[in-house]
Amino acid sequence: MATRSSLATGIGRVLIAVYGILALAATGRSVVQIIEKFSFAPFAYTVSAIAAVVYIVAMIALIVPGRFWYRVACVTIVFEMTGVLVIGTLSLFDRQLFPDDTIWSYYGMGYAFAPLVLPIAGLWWLRKHHRTATVEPVPTSTTAPVGE
Repeated sequence: MATRSSLATGIGRVLIAVYGILALAATGRSVVQIIEKFSFAPFAYTVSAIAAVVYIVAMIALIVPGRFWYRVACVTIVFEMTGVLVIGTLSLFDRQLFPDDTIWSYYGMGYAFAPLVLPIAGLWWLRKHHRTATVEPVPTSTTAPVGE
């Protein structure tokens, strides 16, 4: 294979690391919340589980090169940004809907606002690497065909 274009270079590696950390945090949080006290705040705990999946998919999409994964990254990060803004706003105005926090509550205040800043940085990174990230891998042959 020829060198494949990837988003996993420079600042992209930092984004991937932060997505990985938030994926672990959101997964751990949602598993504990769902197992121990799901009936207390089912909507909030479901949002935590959804956030965990979003962070995992975004991290993978930033790692794997190619047009398909670039698009997956775009869709996932836009979904994440929408989720942070909607859940952040709802958590401010409807405490009954959120008797317990999610990773996106109050725009990610419990996580130093990383859930709010991360999709902005991710979208910026995707936009900056739009042309190079959509280059497909080019197969190359290093051996002569059989029979020659």
